[in-house]
Amino acid sequence: MLEGLNDILGDAPIPDMNAFPSDKNDALAIKKFAVIGAGAWGTALAITAARAGAEVTLWARDPALSAAINRDRINAQLLPGYDIPDAVSATSDMAEAVAGADAILLVVPSQAIRDIGERVHAVAAPGVPVVLASKGVERESGKLMTTVVAEAMPGRPIAVLSGPSFASEVAGGHPTAVTIASADAAENPQDGLATRLSLALATPSFRPYISDDLIGVEVGGAVKNVIAIACGIASGSGFGANTWAALITRGLDEMKTLAQALGGRRETVTGLSGMGDLALTCSSEQSRNMSFGKALGERQRQEDLLSNRRSVVEGVVNAVSVTDLARKLGVEMPICEAVRSIVADGVEISEAIGRLMERPLKAEPAAMNITIPHGNEDDVEDYVSEMLP
Repeated sequence: MLEGLNDILGDAPIPDMNAFPSDKNDALAIKKFAVIGAGAWGTALAITAARAGAEVTLWARDPALSAAINRDRINAQLLPGYDIPDAVSATSDMAEAVAGADAILLVVPSQAIRDIGERVHAVAAPGVPVVLASKGVERESGKLMTTVVAEAMPGRPIAVLSGPSFASEVAGGHPTAVTIASADAAENPQDGLATRLSLALATPSFRPYISDDLIGVEVGGAVKNVIAIACGIASGSGFGANTWAALITRGLDEMKTLAQALGGRRETVTGLSGMGDLALTCSSEQSRNMSFGKALGERQRQEDLLSNRRSVVEGVVNAVSVTDLARKLGVEMPICEAVRSIVADGVEISEAIGRLMERPLKAEPAAMNITIPHGNEDDVEDYVSEMLP
C-alpha cells in the first residue's frame, strides 16, 4: 500500500528515497526527540517517533497533564483513545524535556513560537536542530515561523514538517504522507537534516518526503487554515460542491502567489504541504478551522465558538497575519481577505461573499500558460486586457 502512495502523489522534486542510507544507528542518526507541546498534534508526533524506534520526551505546559500521560499512557484530554508507547516520557520541566535530544520538534500554537522557542533555546544544547510543526504567520511582526525560530533560537538548523495529517489518524496508524523541508536537502540528500528526520520518523504508516523549499512548504501550511474557514463558512451557509471547488482552486492559487512572492516555488504548493493539506483541511469537520467556519456559516456567534474550544483555531489569527503580509508584498488574496473581513472586521457573511463574487473579471493564468511577473496575478491583465470585456 505504501509503495502505491508514490504513484498517487506523483513525482516530487526530491532525491530518490531508495538512495537514502538505511542504517539508523550511524553517527548522524536522530535517536532522541524532544517534542515541545502536548496537544493532539504534538502527542501524535511523539507516538510516531516512538513507533519509529526513537526515544521521546514530550513537554506539556500543565504538570497535571504530563503526570496523567506518564501514569495512564494516554492523553485523555487532547488525544483520547490512543495508547502512548513506553518510549515516550512526559514532563513539564523544559530543561528535562530537551536534555540529550538529537532534535527538537516545536508543536505549539504559532503565536507562542517566539516565547517558547526562546525558552527552549536557553536550555537546549548548542546546535541541536529544530523542527517546526506549527503553521502560521506571526501576528505582531508579519514574519513566517521559520524566521521567528531563527530569531528566537539563533544558530540552530531549522526544518519544517507539514502536510495532510489529522492527529487522530496519525496516532491511529492510518497511512499518511507529509513533507519535511530543510535548506540542505538538495545539496546534501544523503545526510542532510530533512533526510535524517525522515529516516527517524518513517514508519509503515507514516511516510515523510523531503524538500529544500522551506518557504513553499511553510506558506502552504499557514494559508490553508484561512481557506478552510472559507470552505466551512460556505458549507454552513448551505452552498454546495461548486463553491467548495472554486474556493480550494482559487485558494490554492493564492497560496502559490504568496509563496512565490516570498521566494518559494509555486510547484511546491501543489504537493503535500500545499494542495494535500488544503484538500484535507477543507473537506473534513475534523479540521478545527473547517468546523469553526461551518459554525460561522450557520450564524453562530464567533465569541461563543472561540470561548468553548479547548484547542486553537489558527486560521482566525492567520487571516489577519497572512493578509497583512500579502498587503506588504502587493499580493492579492481575495479569499483570505474575505475571511479576514468576517472574523476580524465584523463584516456580514453575505456582504463578504458579495464583494468576492463582484470582483472584476480576469483571466485564469494557469489556463493560459502565462508567467506571472513577481508573483503578482494582477500583472496578467496587462498581457491579456484585449481578451477581457
